[in-house]
Amino acid sequence: MAVLLTGAGLFPAGAAEPARFPLTLRNCGVEVTFVQAPQRVVAIGQGTTEILLSLGLADRIAGTAVWVGPVLPQFAAENARIPRLAENDPSFESVVGRSPDLVAAQLEWHVGARGRVGRREQFADLGIPTYVSPADCAAKDNSGSGDGVRREPFTMALIHQEIRELAAIFDVADRGEALVAELQRREAEAVAAVAGSGARGLAAVFWYSSREVRGDAFLAGRNGGAGYIMRTLGLRNVIEAEDEWPTVSWETVAAADPAFLVLARMERRRFPADDVEAKRRFLASDPVTSRMSAVREGRTIVLDAQAMNPTLRTIDGIEAVARGIAGPATAP
Repeated sequence: MAVLLTGAGLFPAGAAEPARFPLTLRNCGVEVTFVQAPQRVVAIGQGTTEILLSLGLADRIAGTAVWVGPVLPQFAAENARIPRLAENDPSFESVVGRSPDLVAAQLEWHVGARGRVGRREQFADLGIPTYVSPADCAAKDNSGSGDGVRREPFTMALIHQEIRELAAIFDVADRGEALVAELQRREAEAVAAVAGSGARGLAAVFWYSSREVRGDAFLAGRNGGAGYIMRTLGLRNVIEAEDEWPTVSWETVAAADPAFLVLARMERRRFPADDVEAKRRFLASDPVTSRMSAVREGRTIVLDAQAMNPTLRTIDGIEAVARGIAGPATAP
């Protein structure tokens, strides 16, 4: 009889029992069964790849794709040996060509009902199970053309769930529990570091990118990973939209005059404003943005783009913003 796992509640803190196969879990509305721990996984998404690397599973990763920046430094050597199928969206054929017995994706955008790489049914027809990060489907509508709309706020509990579920699938539950505990410890320490700093309630904006540097910007909505960082540290998000990354005019932002601006740094160059230096030049030279308090007083914080997304790097984001709040101005 298959063991059925239906959510984070079946992985209580401290539990690290070996998996029992066949193992069935319900993932983003789809039941997925594993008769044994996968030996070859293709990870579509930097966040998914870094979770697998953090679980000590580098030797199981047969391919990876969709990257916005460098891998976590401690995994540079291991990651360099993993085939990079594409910097952005890989083809269905390139994924299947790696003979995976699991395809794990960070976003439904890539593997889902309208997946740019493939639908889950397409992989299932070939006998390949799929797994999608719960952070991208729980109370989230991905049916539109953008990055999705979150009906409920993201929390790190969804990343903890992903870690525990992947750890169960690969039969390394003890590693999953250790990783969750470490993330929880780091988050608590970052929150404690800004207690009494006077930042609580101050307005903030997270700028990911823009199609044109001087055009409307992709800014963090209230319910995504960046929204979680702000709530955790007591900051107030200027942007109230439920969209993951709504486009907002700088006139709207300037009217709110945020105390902190957090800028995404990435290697990706899909849009001109992917370049953090282009962001900085614009903020300093534009007649509207240059008058904002955060710009005039140097309260900008540079953050790896992946830390703004709902991933285990959200904790890196909490730590970096906490340092920016506690000390003066810009990160390197």
